[in-house]
Amino acid sequence: MKALLVDNINDIAVEILNNSGIEATVLPTLSEDDLCKIIGGFDAVLLRNLTYITKKVIQNAGKLKIIGRVGSGLDNIDLAAADDAKIRVINSPDGNTIATSEHTMALMLALSRKIPQACASAFTGKWDRARFTGNDLCGKTIGIIGFGRIGFRVAKLCEAFGMNVVVYSRRKINDYTCFDRLEDILPLCDYITLHLPKTPDTVGIINSDAIKLMKPGVKIINCARGGLAVEKDLAWGLENGFISGVATDVFESEPDISASPLLKFPDKVVAVPHLGASTIETQTKVAEEIARKVADFLSENKRY
Repeated sequence: MKALLVDNINDIAVEILNNSGIEATVLPTLSEDDLCKIIGGFDAVLLRNLTYITKKVIQNAGKLKIIGRVGSGLDNIDLAAADDAKIRVINSPDGNTIATSEHTMALMLALSRKIPQACASAFTGKWDRARFTGNDLCGKTIGIIGFGRIGFRVAKLCEAFGMNVVVYSRRKINDYTCFDRLEDILPLCDYITLHLPKTPDTVGIINSDAIKLMKPGVKIINCARGGLAVEKDLAWGLENGFISGVATDVFESEPDISASPLLKFPDKVVAVPHLGASTIETQTKVAEEIARKVADFLSENKRY
């Protein structure tokens, strides 16, 4: 049995696979064409969010039996094509909950206290305190859009900061004020944080129409998926005073973000390169989880 690992997965995955009698080959992130050339020689492929398993790749998959996505998202895998080819797709959805929740708070704090801008200024030797006056989180209302594992943990962290938590969810959540219509929650929030999967129903959920319903000066945080918020509409909101700040871990076009209109607002935007799950602890945990799942699956010689 052979497994291909791409996208810089933690070394523990190689160790687990090799110890299970599965030959692990480690390569960098691959283009569609490069992946098509080699994918047929592997029983399994393990990846993060940079390599894309497209329909074309699956058509060249040969003996491929299982795709293991390290982390929670599956939007870089053509699930319909995999299902048609009877290729199992699995992920490790629980492992990144703590890291992504803490990262959300880090971005929220950085945005509120203008940490990146103040840091950049200090490194030029300036002592410009008045320019970087921020605001407290305590007493503010945060709207959590999407209330799965990460949304729930963010709510608990926000409560610890003394924030008032409201939730956009189609199901009722005990102990929280819930709204099942987006237009009802938006006007209430000083902060909005996105924790939705990327689906046809959620792409562009934060757009100019939604922004017009928000409280003036709202701050928006996205540690979920690029494309949930329309970047040109966020830029419009920043330019016209509807939004006072954006903190984003994700972009519509990754990894080439050079064309993002958000980069035109360095004083109002905190932007980092998809670091939500990028902690030592989390990368070890999710790599171990997915490698064990793949090894168990292949050891049972399952096809689907």
